[in-house]
Amino acid sequence: MSESAAGGEQDQRNRQALAAALAATTQVAIAPTASVEYRSRGLVLVIGPRDEAIAAAQRLAGQSLAPCVLATDGAEGAQDSFPVLQTGGHAVRLEGYLGQFQVIAEGASGPVNLARALDPDREYFDLVLDLGSEPLVGVDLTPFGYYASCGNADALEQAFQELPDMVGEFEKPRYFEYDPDICAHGRSGLKGCTRCLDTCPTGAITSLHELIQVDPYLCQGGGVCATACPTGAIIYAYPKPADLLNRLRRLLRSYRDQGGTDPVLLFFDSENGAPLVRERETSLAGRIIPIEVEELGSVGLDAWLCCLAFGARGVLLLDTPQVPERVRSELCEQIDLASAILRGLGYAAAIRLVSGGEIGPGTQALSLENAMRDIPLAGFLGSNRKRDSLYYALDHLRTHAPAAADPIPMPDASPFGAIRVDEQACTLCMACVSVCPASALSDGVDKPQLGFIEANCVQCGLCDVACPENAITLLPRLLLDRDKRMTRRVLNEEEPFHCVVCGKPFATMSVIERMQDKLRGHWMFQDADARRRLQMCQDCRVKDMFESENTVGP
Repeated sequence: MSESAAGGEQDQRNRQALAAALAATTQVAIAPTASVEYRSRGLVLVIGPRDEAIAAAQRLAGQSLAPCVLATDGAEGAQDSFPVLQTGGHAVRLEGYLGQFQVIAEGASGPVNLARALDPDREYFDLVLDLGSEPLVGVDLTPFGYYASCGNADALEQAFQELPDMVGEFEKPRYFEYDPDICAHGRSGLKGCTRCLDTCPTGAITSLHELIQVDPYLCQGGGVCATACPTGAIIYAYPKPADLLNRLRRLLRSYRDQGGTDPVLLFFDSENGAPLVRERETSLAGRIIPIEVEELGSVGLDAWLCCLAFGARGVLLLDTPQVPERVRSELCEQIDLASAILRGLGYAAAIRLVSGGEIGPGTQALSLENAMRDIPLAGFLGSNRKRDSLYYALDHLRTHAPAAADPIPMPDASPFGAIRVDEQACTLCMACVSVCPASALSDGVDKPQLGFIEANCVQCGLCDVACPENAITLLPRLLLDRDKRMTRRVLNEEEPFHCVVCGKPFATMSVIERMQDKLRGHWMFQDADARRRLQMCQDCRVKDMFESENTVGP
């Protein structure tokens, strides 16, 4: 049999194995996702130059919509059968979502709620059609119910077609879950991780000083916040990580059991990638397994490494022009992290973005360029705890790695690493321990000691910011040895300093020495009694001061 004929037969077996594997995945249950509801009564505000806005409102009138106009210029025009407001040259602020758009004009006498100006009993508009050259909502993915044409005739026509259908009650998934207890955004008034805020394409995430808040009505399920989150404080819930990973595990194992070879997963989003994949599906090699997800940004480093551990030879991510730039940027950063890990283990960097033009007959050759070597299939189950899944995959990949450098140097943006402590500068004040969101740092309980568990560190930098002595340096790396990674090690320790009165340990020698050095020239510490109080615990210091103040002289 010729090589091409053998290849054709194997491709057919791969296709049959894929069909059976896809059927097997339906046996893995998916937990239902909570939902959020919108209600729209059809009050639509058209914003733009007066003549254009009135023409648009006239076209919308009588289609279950109640239009009104906010004219952004002072052009004269006849009043129509709907209200026409004017900005009067004042700035306009727009925020909200379908059924709850608040439009505020900064008038001469203060802000004016335009919905209330029309009707004292109203606070919001239901829909907005923005005809300006620059949209009033400056995010990559605008909220449901907001349409901005930006001078594009096709976009305007699409808005005219969709707006009449945006009346009634609507429901969408609540795409995320948030655990504030492990959020690394801030502690004790200090700023830490901002990855979710930096990557969110909808503006749904805002800072609440030490925590973040996600507006479920603005969130459109991009999922890149969960991909970027180093601790797993935000997880994607459509589906949850464990459900997705367990389906992928079943898929890959079934594919192999049915005689399929060299599987490569092709992830694509349901709105823009799915039509392209369906169009070219028959031309794809049988071993290319299409995986539809709600949004491309919802799968990241942890999922990709799990797929490789489950037996995939590679992971492809279908990049379309509609993917927001900040999502694409985060995916590229995640791919850089994955590539550093895989190369450090001695594997090929088997994860990459592909464009629509690369999806077709040539995809088989493309995916073979950087294919993973065949390794035994991992048997662990997926977890909703991001770092657990990632370390499960990492440990499996390391067990079968051809050559592994330990630790693996990582890029500066890595969420993995150690910290280096300058023992001469560190006073063991434990400010770093108090702000660590991941329990990577700990004190010695009954002795002056700073401990560290590297598996927990997410390199958020809060410890570095909190350190009053600038004694901490972040060290991005990935420690492969599981025991070393999980074991608490001591970064710095001292013998305790004991109170000179009661003998109770209350500080370290370095703290007392630095306090004495800093206060040596202070007028309040020129006598021996005052200097000696620095060597007392708080209780003895207060008692000594009280006795000194009440001592009656001769």
